[in-house]
Amino acid sequence: MGFLSEFRNLLFLAAIFLINFMSRITFGPLMPQIEADLGLNHAAAGSFFLIISAGYFISLLGSGFISSRITHRSTIIISAVAVGFALIGVSLSNGIWQIRISLLFLGLAAGIYLPSGIATLTALVKPEHWGKAVAVHELAPNVSFVIAPLVAEALMQWFSWHGVLACLGGASILLGLTFARAGKGGGFYGEAPNMTSLKSLFRVPAFWIMVVLFSLGISSTLGIYTMLPLYLVTEHGIERGWANTLVALSRVSGIIMALAAGFINDRLGPKRTLSGVFVITGSLTILLGMVKGNWIPLIVFLQPVIAVCFFPPGFAALSSLGPPSARNVAVSLTVPAAFVIGGGAVPAWIGLAGDVASFGLGIATVGGLILMGAFLAFMLRVEPAVAE
Repeated sequence: MGFLSEFRNLLFLAAIFLINFMSRITFGPLMPQIEADLGLNHAAAGSFFLIISAGYFISLLGSGFISSRITHRSTIIISAVAVGFALIGVSLSNGIWQIRISLLFLGLAAGIYLPSGIATLTALVKPEHWGKAVAVHELAPNVSFVIAPLVAEALMQWFSWHGVLACLGGASILLGLTFARAGKGGGFYGEAPNMTSLKSLFRVPAFWIMVVLFSLGISSTLGIYTMLPLYLVTEHGIERGWANTLVALSRVSGIIMALAAGFINDRLGPKRTLSGVFVITGSLTILLGMVKGNWIPLIVFLQPVIAVCFFPPGFAALSSLGPPSARNVAVSLTVPAAFVIGGGAVPAWIGLAGDVASFGLGIATVGGLILMGAFLAFMLRVEPAVAE
């Protein structure tokens, strides 16, 4: 179908992805307060994201088994409602282990959405519009990066961090029920991972390259973002409210840039688009860990400008790795490992570096790895996409 005719449905999916993403990244803006209230060190704080990633990893791997039995639409609804209850569970937890268990369930609930979401939106529009459709979908994480710190700071004027999570959980449940009543798309079954689909993907060198590239792409955005407020507060002495505001404002450009990346990808292709993204993003991430003083706000603003451009070409390339019926399999096999590394291990590493040496060292190391991703992007080979 046409891109404009399905724009409303694409926005509905983006709204669900917005809450799904916010449920995982809001812990970043809240982390200075959580760390103080629970008496955590930086490594323990960073491990929260690793726990969420572990749950996300497990559910992404198994998402195909769920969507193959209850359709992508039902999977999307269940994910939104379950994410809401998991957040409420975290807000009601009294001890560290209760929080960790609830975080694991949060990751499990959130992880089943993405493969079904991508399969649904690529079924709504023709392949020549995939870049733009994915770019609309990718408005969700980029808007989340902007509003999560602002919402967290606003709600903490009246609530503790527990209350912030409870409010977000309620919003997720409400949106899931609304989609069940008024949303369209996804009324078809996914494909569960099987030996045939696995072998067909594993034989494609581009699949393994995409696993690494997605790990680096997630590292450059989510991995850095989750620990950035804590880095600015503890290592640069910036007040928490201003740190969260600075982080939020720095992500405003990502909303436009993600859309622009979709159009650029449709014109230049994923290989050249991704190569440029990694060169610039890696260099700016290294600077983010090295500069001091008045340079910090400037680099905080510049680093995400190009980093967010990874995902439209990344998902467009990923959707081309297999036949249409197996698109959700490609996503559910690639993203889990990438999310554990980029969204879990990287924040944990930055936190550990903050305890042992400095946050800056951890961030600069991640930047060096991202820069090396440009060489892998040059090796990427994908076939032209075909319609359903």
